[in-house]
Amino acid sequence: MPISANIPAPDFELLDETGTPRRLSDYRGRPVVLYFYPKDDTPGCTKEACSFRDDYSVYEEAGVVILGVSPDSPKSHAKFKEKYNLPFTLLADEEHRVCELYGAWGRKKFMGREYDGVLRTTFLISADGTILRVFPDVKPEGHSKEVLAALEAA
Repeated sequence: MPISANIPAPDFELLDETGTPRRLSDYRGRPVVLYFYPKDDTPGCTKEACSFRDDYSVYEEAGVVILGVSPDSPKSHAKFKEKYNLPFTLLADEEHRVCELYGAWGRKKFMGREYDGVLRTTFLISADGTILRVFPDVKPEGHSKEVLAALEAA
């Protein structure tokens, strides 16, 4: 289960696609879309990232920061970001500590096989660092529009 809304978003530090350490608290003062996804350059994750990319100017105008988190390495993130021209930061959670902290890690089933992995989840975080909304079990198609609608309502 993901952590809930109306609590302070737990701070963390992860490396971005360039190997630079980034903390969630570095973005205090701006709303943040923090989205957890399973793997770079896979069909669903690419669709989700590209929808955020395609709507990026709307997020930028609203002063919103987008941070994508997966267990992939900074090198993998750099390739993914370059291949799809992603204008936002990707963070490497190789030990899935932050995924676990946010409740975005757990049992999954695929083709009859059970395994532990990233549960596709998005958190909308206010400028003061409070979680405004949690999107569990995200469907990549149309998700960015769903997040934008929540931003407008906030």
